[in-house]
Amino acid sequence: MASADRPLVAVVGGDTLLAREIRDLLGDMKPAPRVELISAAADDSMILAREEDEAVVMIPLIAESLEGSRVAFLAGSPASSRRTLKLNPQDGPMLIDLTGALEDQPSARLRAPTAEASHSSPSAIQVIAHPAAIALAQLLSTLARIAPVRRAIAHVFEPASERGQRGLDELQQQTVATLSFQKLKTDVYDAQVAFNLLARYGEEALEPLDSVEQRLERHLASLLSAYPSVPMPSLRLIQAPVFHGHSFSVWVEFEENPGVDAISLGLEGAGIDVRPDEPPTNVGIAGQNGLAAGAIMQDHNQPRACWLWMVADNLRLAAENAVAVAKEAF
Repeated sequence: MASADRPLVAVVGGDTLLAREIRDLLGDMKPAPRVELISAAADDSMILAREEDEAVVMIPLIAESLEGSRVAFLAGSPASSRRTLKLNPQDGPMLIDLTGALEDQPSARLRAPTAEASHSSPSAIQVIAHPAAIALAQLLSTLARIAPVRRAIAHVFEPASERGQRGLDELQQQTVATLSFQKLKTDVYDAQVAFNLLARYGEEALEPLDSVEQRLERHLASLLSAYPSVPMPSLRLIQAPVFHGHSFSVWVEFEENPGVDAISLGLEGAGIDVRPDEPPTNVGIAGQNGLAAGAIMQDHNQPRACWLWMVADNLRLAAENAVAVAKEAF
């Protein structure tokens, strides 16, 4: 197929962790769209970055860079997403925001195709839900189809990659520094993350963990509004000392417990990878699509309830849903 017949898409923040996942998924499409990488930097210079021993050229973020694109993935910083909105021409591309910066815009629609009951109405701004909200909405809506759910509790373990490359770099530095008794870098978290679990970040963190938790709750409540029979779970977001992948410890109380076997079969039927013998891990799910669950067991103290463990590659899940939204515009 001639290149002119393939849709053009823009990726703002073309060198970020999210952008790499988006580019991989777009490259697997047949035919693959043309991709234009745009820098998330505030200046108007062309950027030459190095990625896995390969040079990556990104054009500046100006209005002309967006012209001709069918969609624009906003995968940089919240600031670059807001700047893209201001620069986007009147007939410019549909904006698919993975940073959450545009969710307060009147025309924005929260999206999660893998967890939605039906397609959202068309909008110029499509905001991809927090990946943990997507995973929980998909899980809980599936469980409610197996048996009516009375209530649920979820502990969500946040990986460093949710804070971008800076979050990964700081965790890596802290890990090395802790083992060698050196000073810890705390620019992102304002706290020690390495070999530690955090219920909150330090006061000088780039973004408070409780604000991330509130966004997760808000997005999950919005997604579950399409499933009236599914109650909103009680949530706790915990920063874990891991680089990639969300992990979930979920407790669910049913009206009548369907049993571990019925739950496992129901999850498998919904496309969730169930691993009864060896529970999945955030390391093992890295680079894989979808959700994986395991360690499903009845609560010894509450016969109507079950525990289960679930993992998902946070970056891949967000990118999956963003690309699914883009396909609707192709």
